[in-house]
Amino acid sequence: MEKYKKQIIATLIFFFLINTAYYWEGMLGIFAMITFLLLAVCFLVLAVLLLRNFYLAIREKVKDKYRLFLIGLMTAVLALVFFFPHGMVNFEKFESDSVLIAEREGVANCMTTLKLRENNTYKRREVCFGVSETTGTYEIKGDTIFLESNSFGRGNGYYELALIEREGLKNGKYPGSLKFIDNSGKIVGILAIVKNELK
Repeated sequence: MEKYKKQIIATLIFFFLINTAYYWEGMLGIFAMITFLLLAVCFLVLAVLLLRNFYLAIREKVKDKYRLFLIGLMTAVLALVFFFPHGMVNFEKFESDSVLIAEREGVANCMTTLKLRENNTYKRREVCFGVSETTGTYEIKGDTIFLESNSFGRGNGYYELALIEREGLKNGKYPGSLKFIDNSGKIVGILAIVKNELK
């Protein structure tokens, strides 16, 4: 068993990282892409090790029960990661329901998504050559949303204003938009509203 310890630990750590990515990938920023490339390399390395252990098990005429355990563990982990690359559990289901979702797709498939939740929290996620997330609380007064961040590096004083435009966008595909306003009153970003259940 001792000679398989490193492979077993590496397999379990890989499985743990894949299934908890929801909680840590937003903190990596531009390093998220590098991290996921490394995880892809780990997947391939584990696959090669699995094939090697299969070969050795056949050569040993399946006598080593610890090798069989390792083969079973690696097969299960690699199969689960292949079929559930974002993890087996959708942790977002355990959060408060979204009452407003707005998004924008940029060049090179970059995507910005903002979700306002029933419990007055929000999450803004930007995926573009990396992943970054901003979380915090929000307050709505009329058609103005006040967003205050509690994310690392922003501080509690960081906030933004967003105006809800309830008229559809020009292409008619979305029922409205969010216009982000800076301190000088200038529009600094627009997201298309894809879901709006605000009262």
